[in-house]
Amino acid sequence: MKIMSFTAIILSSLFFFIPKAEEIQPLPLTPALPTDAVELGERLFFDSILSLDRTISCASCHLPEYAFADTSALSKGVAGALGDRNTPSAMNMLSREIFFWDGRAATLAEQALGPIENPVEMNLPIDSAIARLMADEYYSAAFAALYPEEGLTKENLGLAIAAYEESLETGSAYDQFADGDSSAISASAMRGIEIFNVKGKCFDCHFGPDMTGDEFKNIGTYNGQEFNDVGRFSETKDSNDLGKFKVPGLRNVAVTAPYMHDGSFKTLREVIEYYNTPDAFRPHAIGRDTLLREPLGLTEQEMDDLEAFMRSLTAPQFEHLLARKEE
Repeated sequence: MKIMSFTAIILSSLFFFIPKAEEIQPLPLTPALPTDAVELGERLFFDSILSLDRTISCASCHLPEYAFADTSALSKGVAGALGDRNTPSAMNMLSREIFFWDGRAATLAEQALGPIENPVEMNLPIDSAIARLMADEYYSAAFAALYPEEGLTKENLGLAIAAYEESLETGSAYDQFADGDSSAISASAMRGIEIFNVKGKCFDCHFGPDMTGDEFKNIGTYNGQEFNDVGRFSETKDSNDLGKFKVPGLRNVAVTAPYMHDGSFKTLREVIEYYNTPDAFRPHAIGRDTLLREPLGLTEQEMDDLEAFMRSLTAPQFEHLLARKEE
């Protein structure tokens, strides 16, 4: 299962890659062409050529070392422009059916193009991005080789980046447990599974291979005042969608803080406490889902166990981050 073959950073017009944190070596002036779309998409993902001032890449906000999420509540784009929603992980997207917090993209390829044109992210019109890539010897040749019929088009640019993102699938200790290894997770995490499925009501929204049904839910984070992001309503204009957001997947959730669409919760424990007693956090929520109309009544031990289960969803390459959070 391929996660990432190399990490690339683009500085001005030169290409570099980082095989190890302590080693920085220049790429050849005429690098070999990619063998497939995944390899091409990887290079694009880490290349700042797709931003207006050539300072921001996809990886600037989707940090590889933090499961391709950001560590800030809101990410900064070109010229320091601040986004208005938290950057989710770009991993485990292969089974997703809809994208962005408000669901405005129906495919991963469509989603991949969104940040390029977004004025508070990369702020580069797609036509300008295509022109830049066409003027680049490597990219023009790479797209011609991999897409011989259409070459470098908007659609193929999205498909290439999406191909790389689709390769970022991860497993976890929980998967080993689900496959029959009873020693893979702790007793606390085992109890947490039961809480997740029943008393905590988590499974009602977080189900499937990546713990999301790609549905839209209003969990009470909208009150029309200081918390006024209308969510899905911005796309559908349906009053029933007011304050609804796409349910995120939970793989690697323990290492992708901060949380929620606005990044307002700093820790996983704070998220669990919110679900347990949402009124204590946002008492004037509008349209909160019936699942959360009443407190869940989880004890401290049950919240500990639920957190232990969610930590077991962490891929091996990020487990060192769990130890850091315990210090």
